[in-house]
Amino acid sequence: MLIYLDQCCFNRPFDTQEQMRIRQEADAKLYIQARVSAGFVELCWSYMLDFENSHNPYEDRRIAIDKWKYKALKYCPASEAVRVLANEFAGAGIAPKDALHVACARVSGCQYFITTDLKLLKKKECGISIINPIDFIRDTEGKI
Repeated sequence: MLIYLDQCCFNRPFDTQEQMRIRQEADAKLYIQARVSAGFVELCWSYMLDFENSHNPYEDRRIAIDKWKYKALKYCPASEAVRVLANEFAGAGIAPKDALHVACARVSGCQYFITTDLKLLKKKECGISIINPIDFIRDTEGKI
């Protein structure tokens, strides 16, 4: 199973953990990463993750997130196919950077796009399952 975690998902464990939802999403994201490390789930990385992570103002977070690039089994470079699909998603109301992330996941053949972005979670017309980390675990428990 090939999955894509967006930048906000990678950053979730670094967020303030005072809210229960944030704490649960952080735990779920860490569990997903453990499944990636154990080889039960395959991770896709993209040029957009490289771009956004390179602009992370916190060096420790940037370094920690960047290590996941090397655990990814698939990499999505910038391409015309990504650009065209991202433009379609942006036309459907998805923010441009988010549209590029979703397009990378789609072009790469990911089954799941995992995010903690509440606005993006409402988008269902992208041809990929856009899901938060908690629901991903619920949906795939016993399958991975």
